Amino acid sequence: MPLLVDGRRVRLPQSAGELVRAHPSLEERARLLRGQSVQQVGPQGLLYVQQRELAVTSPKDGSISILGSDDATTCHIVVLRHTGNGATCLTHCDGTDTKAEVPLILNSIKSFSDHAQCGRLEVHLVGGFSDDRHLSQKLTYQLLSEFDKQEEDIHLVTLCVTELNDREENENHFPIIYGIAINVKTAEIFRASFKDRGPEEELRAARALVGGPMISIYDAKTEQLQIGPYSWTPFPHVDFWLQQDDKQILENLSTSPLAEPPHFVEHIRSTLMFLKKYPSPMNTLFPGNKALLYKKNEDGLWEKICSGN
Repeated sequence: MPLLVDGRRVRLPQSAGELVRAHPSLEERARLLRGQSVQQVGPQGLLYVQQRELAVTSPKDGSISILGSDDATTCHIVVLRHTGNGATCLTHCDGTDTKAEVPLILNSIKSFSDHAQCGRLEVHLVGGFSDDRHLSQKLTYQLLSEFDKQEEDIHLVTLCVTELNDREENENHFPIIYGIAINVKTAEIFRASFKDRGPEEELRAARALVGGPMISIYDAKTEQLQIGPYSWTPFPHVDFWLQQDDKQILENLSTSPLAEPPHFVEHIRSTLMFLKKYPSPMNTLFPGNKALLYKKNEDGLWEKICSGN
């Protein structure tokens, strides 16, 4: 079944701009989202989703009320929600394997047993800009076409991507929105930034940098965040990269060097240091080859619990 806007089938291929011009409701929603001020989201009740991670929960969750992600330049943040049971999935897609990732997103929502009740599937796509390499444009089209190929009716509600999320300054292009969050209880989507990207921020970032696939990180039934166990091969030439100046790191390890947030190089350096320290993480970071498990405490903050299976 098709991807729908206002009950009508979306005609592909179209650019994001063409799509919103054909559907004024999409254009208005993108305009309202761009016009919001950025909310700083605190750690209480937050589940932060890193690049190539997926998290799904529902309003019944007693621990998590906010799903969010940021630092998206050419990447897109995708939210899929079932309006009947409120099951909500948020993921941070970078175009690595969109064809495999979209069914993963859909299946994560289907895993909630009361999926068959009244309601519909709604998707929200945010991120990217008019980058020189057209990576955002390519990812926008991949996501739209893959959602269009799924069996279920999926209603496109928010499209604030690529040229619709672009601003120009001194002939350079930048995203307007770098991050969003969704309140799982109210379904409100809003512009957001996050100081706390944990737990295990460096470990999770390292997995993404070495090319790990999209994975689900949260079990809504047990209300536990599960990290790993991961394995990776030593990062090639890690000492060489650590010796490079900021300009070299930006130009070689970013998809959009001019548009990255100010902390990008520092983040890459700390991730490279982590990869140097743990060239093969299985035994050192995951004793007994067991996952690291976290659960929210009474204050709404992540707390490590005993290892999983």
